[in-house]
Amino acid sequence: MSQTKHGGPLHDLTGFQRDLLVAIATEGPTHGLGLKSHLEDAFGVQEIHHGRLYPNLDTLVEKGLVEKTAADRRTNEYALTARGRRELAAHREWVAGDGGEAEA
Repeated sequence: MSQTKHGGPLHDLTGFQRDLLVAIATEGPTHGLGLKSHLEDAFGVQEIHHGRLYPNLDTLVEKGLVEKTAADRRTNEYALTARGRRELAAHREWVAGDGGEAEA
């Protein structure tokens, strides 16, 4: 599991990448435009550009946190891997706990 004393699980991801993991966990297996719409609604932003969305999804795929499968010739579907579920659960526990504060 990717964890450091002060960085917690998923410490090597950007906030947007962590938000993508949460969106995939919330939506279940979904396509990129579904994730885009979910995040735009959740954050009240007008548009998340494709140039931001898909490279970050690809990074999550490369890290083994998300699986990308072809839904059809033009559409990919994204789902959390077992590792992605474990790391996201560990991150949620870390956030709910002491946030990685060093003990005195």
